[in-house]
Amino acid sequence: MYREASHFARILNPDKQKNRSPLLIDMWGLSENSCMTDLQRVFELWRELEAEGADYVLATVVAVEGPSYRKPGACMLLAQDGRRAGTVSGGCLEAEVARRAWWHTANGPSIQRYSTVEDDGDRPHGSGCGGVVWLLLERRPTAVPLLNSLEQAFQRRVPIALATILEGEQMGRRSLADLGSGQMVDPAFAVSDPLQSIAEAALASGGHAETKLSHDGAEVRVWTDFRPARPGLWIFGAGDDARPLVELGKALGWYVTVADGRSQLATPERFASADETHVLPVREMPAIKSAGKPSVLANLRSQDAAVVMSHSFEQDSRALASLLALDVGPAYIGVLGPQRRTRELLAEAARLLHLSADSNFSNSAWVERRLAELHAPTGLDLGAESPETIALSVVAEIQKSQTGATGLPLSEVRGAAQAISR
Repeated sequence: MYREASHFARILNPDKQKNRSPLLIDMWGLSENSCMTDLQRVFELWRELEAEGADYVLATVVAVEGPSYRKPGACMLLAQDGRRAGTVSGGCLEAEVARRAWWHTANGPSIQRYSTVEDDGDRPHGSGCGGVVWLLLERRPTAVPLLNSLEQAFQRRVPIALATILEGEQMGRRSLADLGSGQMVDPAFAVSDPLQSIAEAALASGGHAETKLSHDGAEVRVWTDFRPARPGLWIFGAGDDARPLVELGKALGWYVTVADGRSQLATPERFASADETHVLPVREMPAIKSAGKPSVLANLRSQDAAVVMSHSFEQDSRALASLLALDVGPAYIGVLGPQRRTRELLAEAARLLHLSADSNFSNSAWVERRLAELHAPTGLDLGAESPETIALSVVAEIQKSQTGATGLPLSEVRGAAQAISR
């Protein structure tokens, strides 16, 4: 069942990763699950196949060695008629996986090794990236509860972690931990120690790893897969320049909300792809803490990003004050425009929040401290001028902030990582 099993175990062994450089983290794929659009495509095809009563194969990357376009957690759904959704490589493995997936899963879930290394003993599949990928292939019986739970967590925007047995008669059996409700998303998952404890530990730590579990007198490998919560993008401003920002956010699988005090602009017709569109009660903002979170912000989560860009001083200052008044605000707050204007917005926000009434309050010190916490001007320096390029620079900075990436050219990052690994 395993080729080079000990090597596979070494790839997933968390102890082998303790001393690696932060520059190598992306090469190991710890942030792969931030790619949400593949999951959406998988969900769409899955629902179609379930409605048809058709069987399918789910392929999930559980380990990689060397360069790989997709990282652990990436998945692909295969139908018998040739339809497929999601990817497990840059395009060089998908056809080969689909060709024999049904044969490999005839007797239940299996682990398969695919190489794109030119000098590998096996025939490499395509030119590829020069790496090795291990896939867990499984059919409907074990895939249904997994896909159901992934979809629920995606819609609820909560993180989950799964512990999956990778060998033996119990291959494909899972337990799941979910912070959103304190309970498992799908009742089909067994609440059994120690597999459930492994899932809960993975939820607490985040990331992918392998551990071992004693089962029926033997040790079996268990892969843990952490799936972060789906991020949201809150756009305060419904001008024409908000449209490309909405589309880019949706293209990345984010939950996108548009809000503006101008009812003629903040309409579902203008922003058909947005998940929510709100007319801001500008004069009622900011909501002071005693009044609770404003209804327009009811679905805002700590992993979200907010961009203030209405081009109206009153709206921007009130929206910014509302965000700053939250007990738990978004992970990213960006403000469009020069820093001079943002300082003025912050000074007005302090007044709206009644902070200036405190005799010990220093307006200038508070403004500078808050300014350092914001992304103002929002976006990366990409030479952006048009609404589309400005949206690209904003989304790029949000992505950088979410993943903790450097924002440097990959040629520099990869070069530094290779130098460290020598």
